[in-house]
Amino acid sequence: MPSRSCGARADSTLAAKFQSVSQTTLARLVILFLNGAFGIGKTAVARALRRRFPRSLVFDPEKIGGPLQLAARIVGREADDFQDLRTWRQLTIVGLRIARAVSPTVIVPMAFSDWGYLEEVRSGAEGFDRRVHHFCLIAPLAVVQQRLHARGADPVSHPWEYRRAAECCAAHQDQRFVRHIDATAGTPDQLAAEIANATQSS
Repeated sequence: MPSRSCGARADSTLAAKFQSVSQTTLARLVILFLNGAFGIGKTAVARALRRRFPRSLVFDPEKIGGPLQLAARIVGREADDFQDLRTWRQLTIVGLRIARAVSPTVIVPMAFSDWGYLEEVRSGAEGFDRRVHHFCLIAPLAVVQQRLHARGADPVSHPWEYRRAAECCAAHQDQRFVRHIDATAGTPDQLAAEIANATQSS
């Protein structure tokens, strides 16, 4: 006949497991903005986050921006950066709402250097889900340039990427872009673990 102490230990273990599962589930119900300069490693960290959070979804606003920028040029409106198009920011918010409806965790890798644009999109997301987190990967510009070069982009053939990387690195020093994550402090999996832990504790 099992002792009461064994039963108590089993109940305690079960309760601990339930609490752990509950906390993990709650932590996954988020929209997670992963900001950072071009070439800093957002895509790799986003993939690591997706592996960490089951049923999560990576929503890439650039896939909206490219066609919009092309359409703007066709009608005679030049846009150096599709983020300058208000339609892009509005459609990004709509896309986030749809993504959040089908997935408990939405990961948004995007290079925002304009604080106003980030706030507009983030505030729009908070209009339908208050559980919105923003993390900004940071690294010295020289490191970002090395990473760009390592993936086959050189300053001559990709001047726009290098210019935007420099703009982002400078802008992201602003404390309004916290929470900062040092992109040189670990592997994508380690950075993803740091971000995941931060979403649970906040």
